[in-house]
Amino acid sequence: MSGQPTPDAPVSPLPVHTALATQPLGFFGSLRAARTNLLEILPELAVKQPMVSGKTGVRWHMVMDPTALRRILLEKVEEYPKSVVTKNLLRPAIGESLFVAEGAHWRWQRRAAAPAFSARNIGALAPVMTAAAEASADRIATAGPRAVNVYDEMVRATFEVISDVTLSGERHFDRAAMHRAIDNYIDVAGRVSLFDIAGMPGWVPRPGRVFSGNALKKMKSVADEAIGQRRQAKQPPDLLDLLIAGTDPETQRQMRGPEIRDNLLTFIVAGHETTALTLSWALYLLSFAPEQQERAAEEARTQLGDRAATADDVASMPFIRAVVDEALRLYPPAGIISRTAQQADTLCGREVRPGDTVMVPIYALHRNRLLWDNPDAFDPDRFIGGAPVDRYAYLPFGDGPRICIGAGFALQEAVIILATLLARFRFEAVAGKTPKPVLIITTRPEGGVWLRAHPRP
Repeated sequence: MSGQPTPDAPVSPLPVHTALATQPLGFFGSLRAARTNLLEILPELAVKQPMVSGKTGVRWHMVMDPTALRRILLEKVEEYPKSVVTKNLLRPAIGESLFVAEGAHWRWQRRAAAPAFSARNIGALAPVMTAAAEASADRIATAGPRAVNVYDEMVRATFEVISDVTLSGERHFDRAAMHRAIDNYIDVAGRVSLFDIAGMPGWVPRPGRVFSGNALKKMKSVADEAIGQRRQAKQPPDLLDLLIAGTDPETQRQMRGPEIRDNLLTFIVAGHETTALTLSWALYLLSFAPEQQERAAEEARTQLGDRAATADDVASMPFIRAVVDEALRLYPPAGIISRTAQQADTLCGREVRPGDTVMVPIYALHRNRLLWDNPDAFDPDRFIGGAPVDRYAYLPFGDGPRICIGAGFALQEAVIILATLLARFRFEAVAGKTPKPVLIITTRPEGGVWLRAHPRP
């Protein structure tokens, strides 16, 4: 861990962060914050204490204690299923896929899909990531001295990766249409409603989400068409082929059309935006800290020379991996996850009742002063040699049996793209264009990440 600054040391500037609530927001204040930036519902106490509880329509608890988090995510995972709010937000788009399903229905899908994300298969998909990194570098070079919104560029690059590894770049797959549909759905449907805050059941229609129906139809029709055509095609296996062929080794059950579609959409949505966000925030942080950027660039140039990174390079660039880990700590894509308690329990000595919402505010967990030294600072060295704290104090991909199935895929992709760009460009912040962390479903940089990219000699 990085040490605390000495009393006489100058205080270094900190990268952008969200000011947390210093007083209770109340019902309507919480609703307003939840619809504009979920991070603003977090109380400042969440970075100072192991647990904070309250009531806003329903009883809730925010948990930042690693021992309690291990209980929720690992030891008692069946008693803490995903919250009703989470399911209401996502089920219309991705059905009972891996991300939403519970119990036996989740377990057999996880077993069937797991081989698709084995280290061998992830490594075999790396050339797609290398090609996307090359294409992104070419587009950035074309911009010349003009500022580039690297958030938009990273979204494009990672969407190229996920569309190619799920659908092998087939011509019928309209990338632009699918991406617009995903973005429209998240923007409309991802905003928590008054009914969610009040704890109303999922069958009560949420007014704002009625208008996301066209986006949903488009997403599902594109996926259904791809699956239908793939069943008739003969191609080298990609993630869609592996999903179609996937079999639960315990029950021999295979996914049917709607299950394949829902999981395919889950991987497409989760498999590009989260990595794009990680890359965008990493580039922002490196432009904020030029000395760290030079260190990362030197590592990349020493390893790569003039070529793009490949899977074989990832293990040889530990500092760039540490930059990715630190970006995930400061700006976790899933800034808050929530569960609904099914049984009476005790967490941190506090009573939890059936029906209580139990939140894991990952954004606050990663900045909790009881767990991290100088937590708001950008310090990749804290990750050299692995995570520096309790495993359950660092949860960018969750943990326990429901840890993100694509974590290895995302980390490999992020290091390949980031290293390729750093070896070729020096990124400079644009004055007056500081991004703001805003959480709707994911922690996005409001206003974009505007940087100037200077070619390295």
